[in-house]
Amino acid sequence: FKATFVDELPEGSSQFDLLCSHMRLDLSENAVFITLLRDPVKTFESLFGYYTSTVPAFVSAYRAAANKGKSALAVFLDSPETFWDPKEPWNGLAKNPMSFDMGLNNQKWNGSWPEHLAQLEEAFHLVMIAEHFDESLVLLGALLGLEHEDLAYLRLNARAGNSVMELDKNMQAKMRSWNVLDTLLYDFFVQVFWEKATQFGLDKLKAEVTRFRASTENIRQKCVSRAEVSPGELEDLLRPWQTETTTIVGYEVRGNLSLQDQGYCVRMMLPELQYHSHLYFK
Repeated sequence: FKATFVDELPEGSSQFDLLCSHMRLDLSENAVFITLLRDPVKTFESLFGYYTSTVPAFVSAYRAAANKGKSALAVFLDSPETFWDPKEPWNGLAKNPMSFDMGLNNQKWNGSWPEHLAQLEEAFHLVMIAEHFDESLVLLGALLGLEHEDLAYLRLNARAGNSVMELDKNMQAKMRSWNVLDTLLYDFFVQVFWEKATQFGLDKLKAEVTRFRASTENIRQKCVSRAEVSPGELEDLLRPWQTETTTIVGYEVRGNLSLQDQGYCVRMMLPELQYHSHLYFK
C-alpha cells in the first residue's frame, strides 16, 4: 500500500487518520501500529469457510469430502498434514494463519518464539482482541485521541447464519492442536490487552464502553434501514463478495438522508472490495 493510492478526501475531511485493511506485518518508521487478533478456533472456522475454494489445502479437503458424508472442515481436521503442503502458495493461511500474518514462523515452534512475541509486543502500540472489540476500540480511541463517533462501526463481511459451522468440542480441540502457535499468540496478547486495560482503569473502561455503545447504536439507527440483507437484495455498491461455499450478508442504507449523511453511512457499510476501489480510484 502507498499513500498515492488514496482518492481525494471525503467532503468535510482534512486528512485520513487510519488505514484499516488486511496486511502482513512490515514495520515502517513514524507510524502507530495496531492489529487485531481473534480466538483461533473462530478464526480458523471462518477462514476455512471463506477460502474453501481458494487455499490449496482447503480445496483438497473439499474434494476429499465429496464421498465421505462429512464436511470439508471435518475431513481436513481428521488429518490436516495430508492436505497441507507448506511450499504451496497460499497455504500460509492453512496453519496458524494469525502467526503467518504477524510475520512469524507459522509451521512449528522454535526457541526464538518467546523473543519474537516480545518483539511484537514492543512493535505494536495496541493489539486489539475481537472478543473484546468495544473495549479494544475505547483503548484505541484513547491512544489516538478519537471521539466515540469516530469509532462507530458496523459488522461487515458477516456470513449468513447457515454458513457458520457449529463446532463440537472434539473439532475445537483439533483446531487448537493444529493451530497451537496461534493459540499461544492469542493467549499472550489477551494477557497484554488486559494489562493495558488495567492501566487505563477497568471501571473507567466499563463506563466508556457503555457510552461508546450508546453512541454507536444511535449512528446505526440513523444509517441502517435493514441489516443481514441477503446478497440478492443488495445493489452492487453494497453487495459483499460471495464465495462458492459461503453466503455473506450486507446492509441497506436508509433513505431521506442528507448527502453528507448518506456519504458517511454508505462508507460505513461499504464491503471491503468496494471500499478498496473507493480508496484506489482516481
